Amino acid sequence: MKSRLILALAAVCAVAMAIALAIGPSASQTQRASAAVHGLSLHNLSKSEKRHLSGFASFEAGIGVSTKTPTARTNARMSNAAVNLCPSNFGPNVLVNQNCLNVTDPDLQGRGQAQNETAIAQNPNNPRQMVTGFNDYRRGDGTCGTAFSSNGGSSWTDSTMPNGFTRGTAFNNKPRQYWQAGGDPSVAWDSRGNAYYSCQVFMRGPGTTNNPDFSSAVYVFRSTGDAGASWNFTGHPAVETFDETGNVLTDKPYMTIDNNPNSPFRDRIYVTWTQFAADNTSYIYEVHSDDYGQTFSSPAVVSTTSSLCSNTGGNPTPQGTCNNNQDSDPFVAPNGTLYVAYNNFNNTVTGTDNRNQVLLTKSTDGGQTFSAPVKVSDYFELPDCLAAQGADPFRACVPEKGPTKNSVFRADNYPSGGVNPANPNQVVVTVGSYINRDSNESNGCTPDGLSHTTGGNLYIGTKTPGACNNKIMLSVSNNAGASFTGSTTDPRNLPVVNTASGQATTDQWFQWAAFTPKGTLATSYYDRGYGNDETSGNMDISVSTSTNLSSFMVRRATSGSMPLPTQFPDGNGNSQFFGDYSGMSALSGANPLWSDTRNPDAFNCPGTPAPNAPPALCTGIEPNGLLANDQQIYTRMTPAP
Repeated sequence: MKSRLILALAAVCAVAMAIALAIGPSASQTQRASAAVHGLSLHNLSKSEKRHLSGFASFEAGIGVSTKTPTARTNARMSNAAVNLCPSNFGPNVLVNQNCLNVTDPDLQGRGQAQNETAIAQNPNNPRQMVTGFNDYRRGDGTCGTAFSSNGGSSWTDSTMPNGFTRGTAFNNKPRQYWQAGGDPSVAWDSRGNAYYSCQVFMRGPGTTNNPDFSSAVYVFRSTGDAGASWNFTGHPAVETFDETGNVLTDKPYMTIDNNPNSPFRDRIYVTWTQFAADNTSYIYEVHSDDYGQTFSSPAVVSTTSSLCSNTGGNPTPQGTCNNNQDSDPFVAPNGTLYVAYNNFNNTVTGTDNRNQVLLTKSTDGGQTFSAPVKVSDYFELPDCLAAQGADPFRACVPEKGPTKNSVFRADNYPSGGVNPANPNQVVVTVGSYINRDSNESNGCTPDGLSHTTGGNLYIGTKTPGACNNKIMLSVSNNAGASFTGSTTDPRNLPVVNTASGQATTDQWFQWAAFTPKGTLATSYYDRGYGNDETSGNMDISVSTSTNLSSFMVRRATSGSMPLPTQFPDGNGNSQFFGDYSGMSALSGANPLWSDTRNPDAFNCPGTPAPNAPPALCTGIEPNGLLANDQQIYTRMTPAP
């Protein structure tokens, strides 16, 4: 979840009208590199800035978002047999958020119902104790939602994050700073049984409200003694940004904790994030806490200087040449080494090639300083949604194959990694890529540069069955992150974790990876490898596990396919926002956590309530013909060898 950008809306609407006329030809890679995330004025965003902003930021700013209310739905009377207003488990798939379904206003569908962008962690002293985080819209706007379990995820209880206001010292020295919205959660435990929750909070600014405040911050909350049932008020700041101009954006934070009792940095809390700054740069920063989240260090630059970052786009380089980044994932080795993997856009390519790179930086002194970045892998981002699907400009999506164009929700390839506890020199990073060993370029799947209109990746073959598909690649270091198998290997030749029958020609995305205590790698992800998912746009969750990083066992986690999301719809009823990531924990098997769409949405039936027509609820059919559905959080414990 991100902050504001609302003042860009009017300009974006004008751009969107122009976009509807034509899709520009491929941009040269020199143009692409020079355009990448610079000139950050939230009043006048460049197309590259719009493309690299995380999903909630661009969605809430109205970037490429349809403002047309879906046409009237065909409603059918709801019955107890047809829909359950208080959803429950789907067989082995366990419902995490415990709220009953709020009734939807058609023009605000999703604003009182949706939950997405999931994170989950287990207590290392008692893995049956779990906490989760997710973007939660049940109050009408996004906030930092959470739930906890004490029985290994068999049942869950909702908790409340006390993030309505914080101390206002950093915000014009006021007693309180009230927050309008929040999200982008991450969760972790220390070695002493305390749970932690990182939450971004923000103000929307005058484009949506009558408040000129654009401020944003990241706070860390602690649950002491009750395993996620309650949290300290009001949390403590990892980073705070007071802003009444809309020129700075703190984006995409993530947290990890060194919970190894033998580490020299035992229980140190780390938070990383991307800072889109007024000087046109987007560096990754890190802060840490040694007092259980009470106070945090000054920021350290993670994305420093490397010859890998050969094109700075004409932007200043005050902190180093790797000045154009997003999507950081911090994780810790048993010896206390901190690793941070992230997407970088400073690479130079030519012709129709449109790859970027995942870099990794490490710190051996507890996050005080960081090494020069090394390349984990090149990768190819998911396709430009406007070019592939005719909708949702400035964002990537996962197009279904065939003639329909309903899969338009924002998606990007966020790297996720971990260190093997059985072999601490072995560092693994999973990387999503639209061009990979299974993308079948001989069947028409080829990179085609970038769109001049939106800056997004263009491909030939995005709608051709058996051609382009997104895969989760594996890049491995056996020398503590000094180099990776993907450092010099083309993505077309890297191994993938998606090896089951049906996955070779289908899409997988939103992966998360972690090692079990015995050294088994587990990776969870959304998957279109079942039934007709690849052509209908339906989705499942799968988990891949490997004990040797060369062969993989793939299990289906969902008990049935999920339909395409309809919350936050465009004028056709197609969801434009489904979150940016989907988490997993692996202390006891693999425990994926995902946003599920199998529960139908509920509307007031036409003509009700009225003086002579008592309230009655109906399901709804979207203009695209799909049954309107909800987004709720589910999990399933999957054994790992």
